[in-house]
Amino acid sequence: MCGICGIVTNGPPPDLDVATAMIGRLSHRGPDGSGYLRDHQAILGHTRLSLIDFAGGAQPIGNEDGSLWVTFNGEIFNYVELAVELRDRGHRFTTHSDTEVIVHAWEEWGADCFNRFNGQWAIGLWDRRQRQLILSRDRLGVRPLFYRLTDSGITFASEVKAIFADPSVPRAFDPIGLDQILTYWSTVAPRTVFEGVSQLPPGHFAVFDADGFRCEPYWRIDFPARGQEPSQDLQENAEILRELVVRATRLRFERSDFPVGAYLSGGIDSAVTAAAIRHFTDADLDTFSLRFADTEFDEGIYQQRMVEQLGTHHQDIVVTHRDIATVFPDVVWHAEAPILRSAPAPLFLLSKLVRSSGYKVVVTGEGADEVLGGYDIYREAKVRDFWARDPDSTVRSRAAELLYPWMARNPGQAPAFARGFFGQDLDAADPAMSHRPRWKSTSALKTMLTAAVRDAIGTENQQDLANELPEASQRWDPLTRAQWLEMTTLLPGYILASQGDRMLMANSVEGRFPFLDRDVVEFANTLPARHKLFGLDEKFLLKVAFADLIPDEIRDRSKQPYRAPDAASFFTDGSPSDWVEDVVSPAALRASGIFDPKQVGSLVAKARIRSGRFGNTDNMRVLAILSTQLIHRQFIIDPAWVGAQTPPEPVHIIDFVSAERETDDTAHPVRA
Repeated sequence: MCGICGIVTNGPPPDLDVATAMIGRLSHRGPDGSGYLRDHQAILGHTRLSLIDFAGGAQPIGNEDGSLWVTFNGEIFNYVELAVELRDRGHRFTTHSDTEVIVHAWEEWGADCFNRFNGQWAIGLWDRRQRQLILSRDRLGVRPLFYRLTDSGITFASEVKAIFADPSVPRAFDPIGLDQILTYWSTVAPRTVFEGVSQLPPGHFAVFDADGFRCEPYWRIDFPARGQEPSQDLQENAEILRELVVRATRLRFERSDFPVGAYLSGGIDSAVTAAAIRHFTDADLDTFSLRFADTEFDEGIYQQRMVEQLGTHHQDIVVTHRDIATVFPDVVWHAEAPILRSAPAPLFLLSKLVRSSGYKVVVTGEGADEVLGGYDIYREAKVRDFWARDPDSTVRSRAAELLYPWMARNPGQAPAFARGFFGQDLDAADPAMSHRPRWKSTSALKTMLTAAVRDAIGTENQQDLANELPEASQRWDPLTRAQWLEMTTLLPGYILASQGDRMLMANSVEGRFPFLDRDVVEFANTLPARHKLFGLDEKFLLKVAFADLIPDEIRDRSKQPYRAPDAASFFTDGSPSDWVEDVVSPAALRASGIFDPKQVGSLVAKARIRSGRFGNTDNMRVLAILSTQLIHRQFIIDPAWVGAQTPPEPVHIIDFVSAERETDDTAHPVRA
């Protein structure tokens, strides 16, 4: 795993000093070395976390004649098989890395190569002959890729902080991006929270050349029409799923020149991937878990049960409220977006434990909930769909009491509230009915915004993702429509970003996600909805497929999503308050202009009285304010947060400009 960046211009050559500063800002993503390619029109930059072909994998890497070069962040897990095919077609390789496969695959297949890749990636390719930049991002957005277009060219990078290394880049919030976060929990690509900065959407590639910038999909999230799924046989599908998950896990565990660890959360997803490693590879297994001093959030009893079952070498970290508050500014700096939960902070601390234990790679269970029907929002949608067929039915309305059994104050204990909340907007014809309660409750945070921000957003700019669903979705099962919405918003924008890539790479650790394997996802998308959500039993097929490897108490426990203490982390005794006081001060609030100082003052006073023990909406309000104010301080006004400036050693240089000072245009650059 690595960091990538680059500049391509329409006029004067790119500034090498700016490119070097960009590379330095990505040092945490690749501390094992750095490199750049310099041409008259382009610079590609790279920081390296070496996992495959330590000796030969330095980037950028080119083809045989030096006409095509790549900077690459990620892994192509089927690179061995692709390299064999490409060699058979006459391509010559000089390394054993997956990076070089990308160059030859583009030469051979063009944009069709991305459909052949099974992996997680952000790619920048520079074609010297065509004077053309190609960008690509993996199907579901595991790896980030940002860009900024201007009249003079394009700048791209793995993280926004690298783009901001150029002092000429304006820094301001994008009100529409903020509005999306305060609706969907994340921006929706290509939007970001920074004005003028975009992100390449998952499953897309883009081309920038003399004809401009073009972006198009090479892959889309798709499902068969309801009742037309290829196989209705539960046992047959369970066997196929088991084979695909085991194969995906082995690929991610075995294709590394360094040892790979695994997360154990206490739930079925990480239990399955850890069990697949233990039972279907010969490797020793080290596992890592996150625990909480606050017992409401702790899953240690289930983690320990799985450790005993598998016999792993195990380590865990116990996180307190104070720990979360202490690291939160660093967490936001890495996340580069406002966050509505504190959950990324403990994951930041967990990846630090992994790295300090000598590991660069962990396999995790992310993605299973999205692709196999595991979230409570899917259960909620099924109950609401059932109720919507007869909205006046008292019997149907009581189904809402079955939801969220893991919550201390669950709907079964407050049936009147449950009927009032889940009974809103019951419209079976609404393709986004599954997500309306979440979007509506999150949108309540916008009452804290200043009038100027609300005016900048405007009703005409507010996006309704229901309008973005494919036309074919009218024939999908309601569950798959909910999955599409989740895989378009929360998965790439929060789960894989703020909780995933950013918290792992903050400590130079790569995460690998077997449930987001190309073949697993494409098979899961063909399944009948009842094989994913059977009644209200979530991830039903996964439980059937791995019933012999997972203890009953883990397989049969109620779904408990990963959560962490939110507002309470910042307002309990012993939590550090200096930075909190700074960012919520009237002066800081007026400087950012995002939140109304009077309303924030009332909320903070209420948090102090209650030690931050709030309901869901107030918890989100506190986190939204703190994280947004930190973003303003770190990225928009305070140069003290710029990060590293010096690229990590050793430095790998391919310099065509220096070569041409000595001879004519040649394919033999100066190297260092």
